[in-house]
Amino acid sequence: MPKINDLIIVEILKRGKVYEVGGIVRDRIISPVLPDEDADYLVTGIPMDDLIELLKDYGKVDLVGKSFGVIKFTPSKKFFTGDVAKTFDVALPRKEYSTGVGHKDFRVEFDHKLKVEDDLARRDFTINSMAFDLSTKKLVDPLGGKKDIRKGLIRITYPNSFLDDPLRMLRGIQFSARFEFELEKVTFKKMCENAELIKTVSPERIQLELNKLLTRAKIPSIGFRLMHKTGILKHILPEFEACVGISQPGGYHSYDVFEHSLVTMDNTPMELALRLASLFHDISKPQCRALTSEGATFYGHEKKGALVTQNILLRLRYSNEIISKVKLLVEKHMFTTGVTDKGVRRLINRVGEENIFDLLELRRADIIAQGKNGNAYEIDEFEKRIRAEIEKKPPFGLKDLKVNGSDIMKNFGLSPGPLVGKILNHLLDKVLDYPELNQKDMLLEEAKKFLKEKK
Repeated sequence: MPKINDLIIVEILKRGKVYEVGGIVRDRIISPVLPDEDADYLVTGIPMDDLIELLKDYGKVDLVGKSFGVIKFTPSKKFFTGDVAKTFDVALPRKEYSTGVGHKDFRVEFDHKLKVEDDLARRDFTINSMAFDLSTKKLVDPLGGKKDIRKGLIRITYPNSFLDDPLRMLRGIQFSARFEFELEKVTFKKMCENAELIKTVSPERIQLELNKLLTRAKIPSIGFRLMHKTGILKHILPEFEACVGISQPGGYHSYDVFEHSLVTMDNTPMELALRLASLFHDISKPQCRALTSEGATFYGHEKKGALVTQNILLRLRYSNEIISKVKLLVEKHMFTTGVTDKGVRRLINRVGEENIFDLLELRRADIIAQGKNGNAYEIDEFEKRIRAEIEKKPPFGLKDLKVNGSDIMKNFGLSPGPLVGKILNHLLDKVLDYPELNQKDMLLEEAKKFLKEKK
């Protein structure tokens, strides 16, 4: 775990005091073997400008957060361990005063004369309000964070915590799922009372906490159930809230759409795009539900759901890369395994080699989450067929063809344009069915036939 070099710590301690704070202190108590968080530092007794000058002798100092009492320090090469330089947050003790709703308006006061306890009191939860004194090697824990960790509780540090920053509600839920802790009773009550304030938080900040929930919690459903119970879910993911209580009568499902989606998510690997896809794979079932004499059908929910998923992820400011992959997985999750080798190649072509195994993981989890003691044997067998097909190295996309656009234009005297693309797509369509045709002379002959039929 990266830390500031002991030589630098000794120099700081000659003039003041320095503490490890935040997640690293919490995680060391929860799991001493492998803390998740990097070290953040709090320095008392040294004025900001003096601290900056001191650190400049040992590396680069970024002043972007100086007005909030925080600087970013990157030790020079001879003062960091490992292969990559690490940037650390170094702060002076601060007090924050809310002057508006939703953490949009607040005043920060930092002062090197403040005690570490003053800084800890402004933090979100008791489990995050501890410091480790690097001079005495003792824990500073004025609010009982260690005791709450032992009890498995998430507790706010003061009554107006969520009013001052509503994102803290989502952070508390994320911590609850990640550490499998309970929300303390008053904390839960305050979340319920202030749930609507989550609407004042920027999409980017909400996305960050959702990402942590999805990729750091083994059982992220804990968090989404808490969002529903506290009333937060309907404000950030109303489309998913609409899945609550939507039954799936018939012989395939034991759970409603909401529970099925959560169980699917819990059974996927802790990878962001895959967990987002599992969360939203049935997002449009409420709109596509049609009751029948045998139960219910949900025809077209995967295609409609892909579009709804895209809109959700756009709203939450996800990257184009994530949106594209998640949308694809949602749209294709109803694939059939009862296909020929040609069908296998066409599926790989549609989703890409880079996505095909994530698609299988999604389907495995989907089957388990039906709650009918189903196993994924069929998917396991299908994966063997896919791996065997990939081993043969047949063409799966345009890049695999033995001819390209330049070859087509040169051999047939064509100019760049849509026709060249149509020819290449026709050739790909042929070789997906008959990989042995992927020879340059054969492809050019097939292109010649295609052009002749077009005339």
